[in-house]
Amino acid sequence: MMRLHRPLGTLADGADAVRLSPDDAGWARVGLRVLLLRPGVPRTIRTGVFEAFVLPLSGGCAVEVDGERFELAGRDSVFTRVTDFAYVPRDATVTLSAKDGAGGGAEDGAEVALPMARCERRLPARYGPAEGVPVEVRGAGNATRQVTNFGVPGAWDHADRLMACELITPDGNWSSYPPHKHDETCPVANEEVYYFRVAGRDGVTPSREGFALHRTYADDGAIDEDVVVRDGDVFLVPRGYHGPCVAAPGYPLYYLNVLAGSGAERSMAFRDDPAHSWVRDTWAGRAADPRCPVTTAGGRAG
Repeated sequence: MMRLHRPLGTLADGADAVRLSPDDAGWARVGLRVLLLRPGVPRTIRTGVFEAFVLPLSGGCAVEVDGERFELAGRDSVFTRVTDFAYVPRDATVTLSAKDGAGGGAEDGAEVALPMARCERRLPARYGPAEGVPVEVRGAGNATRQVTNFGVPGAWDHADRLMACELITPDGNWSSYPPHKHDETCPVANEEVYYFRVAGRDGVTPSREGFALHRTYADDGAIDEDVVVRDGDVFLVPRGYHGPCVAAPGYPLYYLNVLAGSGAERSMAFRDDPAHSWVRDTWAGRAADPRCPVTTAGGRAG
């Protein structure tokens, strides 16, 4: 059986905190790398058959690809700001360099996520400004969360297969709820990765001290997992319902969702678990948690 929960360190490879390929996951499309960029030490990445986003998690970086250079200001951490990003195509050589004096943490280098998908079309490289990223407050009450839609259809259509978004769940809240799925029973079937970061006591600095809970299950019972996730963990969702993700009191939760499918349409269509879809109807009469949005392109919202 495919191992769905991959704790921090189990996918590490040298200077990569996470190196997950579709072959590692046991599926066709989705991959993820998390790179640690040291000051003054450029990293060269060959994308091969994959398109990717370059998404700063901490610090900023320069991206050189196809004769272009994009300067990504980045951020101190995923809990402090909505970041700018870049799209890089398949069959490209990409050079990444930690930036000095921008985005915070530059003296220590940068940490950069590369959500990626195996694709067919080669599109031009492109810069995505933080100011253009839609930030959505979803849910109500203790099911309120922030969805940062930097790489989803409608907000970012410059991709062949790849889709990605970020979520921030205030401590004590539930997200990815009601449980839902994107599998072959939906209009479009997608593979999906969850990459988790958990803030420590200050609410902004990622730390292994805190934890969150994640659930994934399938109607046929072949998948039924309730796991504790900590900062840096990865969870694979090949099919079935996923949710909730529950942030423990005191520890805000972030996760990066990466999706891709093999159908003709690039879509994040989903279906709720019918046993719990009624919960959505209760949100209309309830206020959203005032802690959301947590971040904007300008920094912390609060």
